[in-house]
Amino acid sequence: MLLENLSAPELPVLIAGAGPTGLTLACELARRGVAFRLVEASPGPRPGSRGKGLQPRTLEVFDDLGVIDRILANGRSAMPILRTDAEGTTSGGPTFEERPDVPYPATVIIPQWRVEETLGLRLEELGGEVEFGTALESFDQSADAVTAVLRTGDETETVRAQWLVGCDGGRSVVRKQAGIAFAGETDEQMRMIIADLAVDGLDRDAWHMWRCEEGFVSLCPLPSTGLFQYQAPIGDETDLDLATLQAIFDRRSGRTDVRLRSPEWTSVWRSNTRLADRYRTGRVFLAGDAAHVHSPAGGQGMNTGIQDAHNLGWKLAAASPALLDTYESERRPVAAGVLQLSTARLAEAVAQKSIPIRSDRDTTQLNVNYRGSVLARDDRAESAQLRAGDRAPDAPGLTTTAGERRLFDLTRGGQFTLLNFGPRFDSAVRTFHVVAQPAADDEIADSAGHLARAYAPTDRTLILLRPDGYVGLISDAGDFSAVEQYLP
Repeated sequence: MLLENLSAPELPVLIAGAGPTGLTLACELARRGVAFRLVEASPGPRPGSRGKGLQPRTLEVFDDLGVIDRILANGRSAMPILRTDAEGTTSGGPTFEERPDVPYPATVIIPQWRVEETLGLRLEELGGEVEFGTALESFDQSADAVTAVLRTGDETETVRAQWLVGCDGGRSVVRKQAGIAFAGETDEQMRMIIADLAVDGLDRDAWHMWRCEEGFVSLCPLPSTGLFQYQAPIGDETDLDLATLQAIFDRRSGRTDVRLRSPEWTSVWRSNTRLADRYRTGRVFLAGDAAHVHSPAGGQGMNTGIQDAHNLGWKLAAASPALLDTYESERRPVAAGVLQLSTARLAEAVAQKSIPIRSDRDTTQLNVNYRGSVLARDDRAESAQLRAGDRAPDAPGLTTTAGERRLFDLTRGGQFTLLNFGPRFDSAVRTFHVVAQPAADDEIADSAGHLARAYAPTDRTLILLRPDGYVGLISDAGDFSAVEQYLP
């Protein structure tokens, strides 16, 4: 017999799906004191490396969330790559540029389950939890609430929430029941096997790739584990046991001294590229793979979902209809661009029979911007290098009364922050006044000049940084009324 009950209090936010996207959103809400429930149909944390690359922009998000130390301790930045083909072995890796405005210039390799573990621990520190083994079964929405049915074992529960966010993956129940189309295509002929397994006879100093006419095979050491991630495109093979993986490896690498053993997780990836027609319908939002799925080439998927959540979290907390309307208009074009990038990288991988290893400001997602958004306002010329809507650059070498700091040290925590390069005045928003010699806690000196180089201020400039680390407003004229009008 099914047991049913109606939860008494109305819940602000119900999140379906506890992958990296759902966990990031939950952390965002928890640190702002917004009540939520995070439900996950799986009985416990999911195994498998799956996505394994965190891009520099996502690392900045994790810095802001207070988890960057755990991520860096369990991952590896700028892992070298050894690629071997008929001509011999070449070494390399993703290229990156050391810049003062970018604190984490290189991709970090870390298994996805470790990312989820890290976010789960942070969620617990913030007083939240994941309800494993609880699936969203159905929902209806009205003008003022979403009524959802949750199933845990043989019991069902009806929950009323102000907002529902579907972070429940490519097969999203939320998206399907909301009636949102998921346009794109699936190519069943393009498949790749991925496995986490132990390897004998190979060092863990680099990501190893081999390619031949048949295709490529790669073994990437998974930091903070004793395992490697195995990747290989496959044809019509159906028996994907250890013997088959070993045979593919032997043929494509030409090695006889490397032995695979003890697979802990195996999955087959199929080419599937899709983008939701909408990210919102009424009180229902989509984020992460529920809204966009694409090739793993370029390492964009997990990162794009995490940044969806970072964009949506502060807007849900503010509960402003005008703010919530900007979620889709800001994030859907980003996903469309990511689909183009990852599709191009996949075509390159197929043509070259190798994994593309190039890295630029598109793949690192440092170029993601919201120029043109209604939340991007400035009186600066369009030709200016930094405009409202851009990612807020970091700046090291700032002098404060407490010692030297980076700008990101001061802006951490998901709040609006005003940088005032002009005359001092009182403000309700967190403000740092740029002065020659700091004498108060809210004063900073640009001792190394990096702040001026990044933000190009006049002697009156006001720059308002959004809670998600983007420039919301620039007034080179020092118009404080524009700042007041901007704040929700």
